[in-house]
Amino acid sequence: MTHGVGRRGGPEEKALLLAAGLADLAVSTVGTALGTVRGLLRRSDAAELAAEAEHDLVARGRLVVDRYAAVPPAHLEILARHALARRAADDV
Repeated sequence: MTHGVGRRGGPEEKALLLAAGLADLAVSTVGTALGTVRGLLRRSDAAELAAEAEHDLVARGRLVVDRYAAVPPAHLEILARHALARRAADDV
């Protein structure tokens, strides 16, 4: 699930990325979540912070999905490329 720069997905993809970002954020920051929420509620620019948080969560979700959903290269393909590289090096 790799995306080019500037490409926008549909609502389902955005929801998936938000959920993945939220899950990753929850796992890594459970201990500080309560203090962060208290601090956000006291701020006057809460709407702007919420928009920035949504953007950050989408980006974080994209990283998580890309990290765990990426298909590794085929093993035989890697071996074939190494063999071709060796042949080319031997021919020179």
